Amino acid sequence: MEKALQPKKRRNAMRDTLGDKVFYTINGIFLGLVALIVLYPLYFIVIASISNTDAVLAGEVVLLPKDITLDGYAKILEHKEIWNGYLNTLIYTGLTVVLSLLVTIPAGWALSRKTLPGKKWFMIFFIIPMFFGGGLIPFYNVMSSLGLVNTIWAIILPSILSVWNLFMSKTFFESSIPNGLIEAAKIDGAGQWRIFASVVIPLSKAVIAVMALYYAVGQWNSYFNAMIFLQDETKYPLQLVLKEILIASESTVGGSGETMLEQFRLANQLKYVSVIASSLPVLCLYPFVQKYFAQGVMIGSLKE
Repeated sequence: MEKALQPKKRRNAMRDTLGDKVFYTINGIFLGLVALIVLYPLYFIVIASISNTDAVLAGEVVLLPKDITLDGYAKILEHKEIWNGYLNTLIYTGLTVVLSLLVTIPAGWALSRKTLPGKKWFMIFFIIPMFFGGGLIPFYNVMSSLGLVNTIWAIILPSILSVWNLFMSKTFFESSIPNGLIEAAKIDGAGQWRIFASVVIPLSKAVIAVMALYYAVGQWNSYFNAMIFLQDETKYPLQLVLKEILIASESTVGGSGETMLEQFRLANQLKYVSVIASSLPVLCLYPFVQKYFAQGVMIGSLKE
């Protein structure tokens, strides 16, 4: 009887294996198409930035660059403001990440504790700004009354806490830090600060890395606050510097027809070069945190 059942089990296993292969094949094709849809625009920007502008405008650049030229990069590098903008953005981003982690991680841990006095009121206090804002004019008046206009703190301070990131950190601590481990540390005589520094932080590398990435990308791409609060061009971040260069390159007032056409070609190429110049540092940063990112994107989806 047992020997008679073995071929049947073997056939069922083969059918399951074949079904798995079909599923993986279809899934791989689907994910490949999604990846192509996401990656091709980035690839096109790269090849368009080094291709002849006329070929790009004529739609001749599809898969490979044509008439390779680095004029756009040379033109961008001619502007000394670019390097100053890079330095400013690095400073703004670095300070924002450090201050944001110092605020978000401890606050998220505190809100995750059931014993926090007034926890309900703290939650309401943080939730309200997610749905209501004072508007640009009151925001500017507050910054002006604090003497922060035209200072780097006008760029950094409004960015050091994201309520969404705070709640993600809170949920991570609730679902990923075992209460038994905290109780064991208390039995050993550890206080709240010792528990947080010696137990919680070492177990929270994933959320710390993801929060750092989120804050860094957000600050790196930010330009609106700088456009509103900064008047000194030496303090402009990279995004605002690139914006000024693009506006200047698109200005064709008072030129001849040939000059206008040349400026139009240059402005079109500078658009692609600017995207690469502003995105490259972030793309270089990602590999260092990618091992935490897969875990980080699940933060908040599971809870005890």
